[in-house]
Amino acid sequence: MGKHRYHCHLWFPDLFNATGGIQRYSFFCFKAFQTLHPDFAYDIFIKHDTDVGSKLPNLCFHPSGSWPLSLRTPAFASQLIGFGFWQRPNLIFSSHLNFSVPAYLLKRLFGIPYWVVVHGIEVWNLQNSNLQTALHHADRILAVSHHTRDRLLKEQNLDPDKVVVLPNTFDADDFQIAPKPDSLLKKYGLKPEQPIILTVARLAKSEQYKGYDKILAALPQIRQAIPNIHYVLVGKGDDKPRIEELISKYQLQDCVTLTGFISDEELSSHYHLCDIFAMPSKAEGFGIVYLEALACGKPTLGGNQDGALDALCKGELGALVDPDDIEAIAQTIIQILQGTYSNPLIYQPEALREKVIKQFGFEQFQKTLGNYLEQDFTSI
Repeated sequence: MGKHRYHCHLWFPDLFNATGGIQRYSFFCFKAFQTLHPDFAYDIFIKHDTDVGSKLPNLCFHPSGSWPLSLRTPAFASQLIGFGFWQRPNLIFSSHLNFSVPAYLLKRLFGIPYWVVVHGIEVWNLQNSNLQTALHHADRILAVSHHTRDRLLKEQNLDPDKVVVLPNTFDADDFQIAPKPDSLLKKYGLKPEQPIILTVARLAKSEQYKGYDKILAALPQIRQAIPNIHYVLVGKGDDKPRIEELISKYQLQDCVTLTGFISDEELSSHYHLCDIFAMPSKAEGFGIVYLEALACGKPTLGGNQDGALDALCKGELGALVDPDDIEAIAQTIIQILQGTYSNPLIYQPEALREKVIKQFGFEQFQKTLGNYLEQDFTSI
């Protein structure tokens, strides 16, 4: 791509003031654009952030988070269309499908090309005709996993050539290999030699597909083989009462710890605490937590029906199980903890870390995005 100035509009739900998979993905996209093409001019529109400053002359932020929630969507959409009309950027990049309708409108009016990122459940079984139309007219659709891409192509009559994969990434420096932290062992009343299963997830009623309830159901069986097993469930949300009922139902009060909310700064030490990371989900678009656990050198278990297939490289980097099969979940966890699981790589922390960084580290993410930009804008 040439050296003369090029203008991009980047549209994000959140960038700095939130946590979650889409926010992190958005931030890495923002970082990759800047690193790949620091000479470009960027106008960055963020729906929920407030008071974003910039010391760089080619970056202009437009946060809409100061608007009351009831007015924020129309205010944000007006801003996207107004600035698009005024500035006529060379590319609109939207990290969420919900923003694609204004992008389609700008393309119809002024021929501005736009890219849309699709993550998972927001595009599966998509019925909204406006969003369907906007997807069909996007110049490129970036799916975070092959699973999401395959499902989207199956459900919507899209051109397969313009639906590509840009997998989730993570900051490998934040997730290192380290021993079990004494402070957490003491905090949760655990012994250093005690086998620990970990799940990190939002405990929301809308996200019961994460599969933490399936691990609770499997724990009585796991306990028979490994009596001192302990399950640490990190996260908060409105599904907690149901989880507490399940703990009582299966009489697991002495072998389950619900940590509640854990800050990003504390997260890696919780990965260090465990002997296996397990999240047998069945509707995950990708699952960044798998990458984080692998970078900490931990054996990792996911479901075999969703984006975990991508994150665990179809079983090369971890164990994949039927997320509805309690017996399979229990037996696989037992095998892994007893050292008898068939994939020897999961017992090699340094090799696990090296492979997950090579496959999904930011350097690879940036390279892939750069290749797509080169393909679409060779004349610039």
